[in-house]
Amino acid sequence: MTVTTPRGFRAAGVAAGLKASGAGDVALVLNDGPDAGVAAVFTANRVKAAPVLWTQQVVRGGVVRAVVLNSGGANACTGPAGFQDTHATAEHTATALTASSPRLMLGAGEVAVCSTGLIGERLPMDKLLPGVRAAVRGLSREGGQPAAEAIMTTDTRPKTTVVGGSGWTVGGMAKGAGMLAPAMATMLCVLTTDAVAGPEILDAALRAATRVTFDRIDSDGCMSTNDTVLLLASGASGIAPTEAELTAAVTAACHDLAQQLIADAEGATKQIAIDVVGAATEEDAVEVGRSVARNNLVKTALFGNDPNWGRILAAVGTTTAAFEPDGVDVAVNGVWVCRSGAAAEDRAKVDLTGRDVTIRIDLHAGEAAATIWTNDLSHAYVHENSAYST
Repeated sequence: MTVTTPRGFRAAGVAAGLKASGAGDVALVLNDGPDAGVAAVFTANRVKAAPVLWTQQVVRGGVVRAVVLNSGGANACTGPAGFQDTHATAEHTATALTASSPRLMLGAGEVAVCSTGLIGERLPMDKLLPGVRAAVRGLSREGGQPAAEAIMTTDTRPKTTVVGGSGWTVGGMAKGAGMLAPAMATMLCVLTTDAVAGPEILDAALRAATRVTFDRIDSDGCMSTNDTVLLLASGASGIAPTEAELTAAVTAACHDLAQQLIADAEGATKQIAIDVVGAATEEDAVEVGRSVARNNLVKTALFGNDPNWGRILAAVGTTTAAFEPDGVDVAVNGVWVCRSGAAAEDRAKVDLTGRDVTIRIDLHAGEAAATIWTNDLSHAYVHENSAYST
C-alpha cells in the first residue's frame, strides 16, 4: 500500500536529526525505470518555497528519476541561500545515487526536491546531506512505509494508498494535517505508477485528478508555500492504459489520500462533506461549498454538535453564486432543517454524535454539483497552532 507497490520503484525513510524528536525526517523515492516520465502540480501561493521553485524547473524537463523529501523545515522564505541549499540537495542526491549504481548516471536536473515544516529558517545542511546518503543506502522495495513516515510533521499517522489497474498499478504517499486549503491543500504527495505513460498523458491525468480531490479539501482556509504533488511513471509493467483508465486510477488514489488528510486534520473531531447541488455552474457549487467549509461559525457549531443551519445559510449568502435566498434548502445528516430559506424539520432530529457529517445544500438554480470536504474547528487546533514554532 505504498509508493513502492508499482514495479520499478524503491524508497527509504531515515532520521537525519532535523526533528528534535529523532523521528524520520528524510525520504527518498527512486524510479528505476525503464521510463522516467513525470507530471506535477504546485501551490498557487505567490510566496513559493525554494524546493517548489526548483522542482518546477525540473519537471519542465519531463524526466524525474528521484524525489528527495524532508520534514522538519520548509526552506521557504529563505532567499537565494535557501535556493542554493535546494540545488545542493539535488546535486548531492544525484551524486550519491550515481555512486551507488553507476548505471543510473543521474544529474541534479532529474531530482525533484520537497520540504515541509517551519517557514523562514534555513535547513541544517550538515544534517540533511548525510541523511540523504543514508537514504540512498537504505533504498528498497520495502521502503515505502518508512518514507511515508519520514515526511510527517503534525500528522498523527502516515498516508498511503494503492489503486490497481489491469496489469499496472498506482501507488502514493502524502503528508498534511494543517494549512489544508486549495490549491492544492497544504501537502506533499508522491504518486507512482508502473504504467507506460508520457509526460503529456501524466499531466492531463494528474490535473484532472487534483481538480476534484486535493483542490476540494479545505481544512482551515490557509494556503501553504510548499504544496507539491508529483506523479512518476516507471513503465515497468509494459502496459499503456488509456488516458481515461489512467485518470480514473490516479483520481481514485488522490481521493483516498485527500480523505486521509482531512481525517487527520489538526484537532479535528468531525469529517465533513459539503454537497452542493442544484447550482447553475460547477464553479458556483465549489464557491458555495468552500464558503461554508471556511466559515468558523459553522465549524465551531459542528464541533459543539450544534446543527446551526442559519450559519450555513449565512455563509452561502456571502458568495456570488446564482440562487434566490428564499429558494435554498439545507440538510444536515439527512434532516432537511431548512426549506426555501426558512426553518423546516426540527433541528433536534439531527444526530451529530458521530465523526462523519454531511451537509447538503440545494440552490435550485441549475443542474451542477460539487463536493467540498472539511473538518470542524476545535480547541485542539487552536492549541496546536498557537505554539507551532515554539
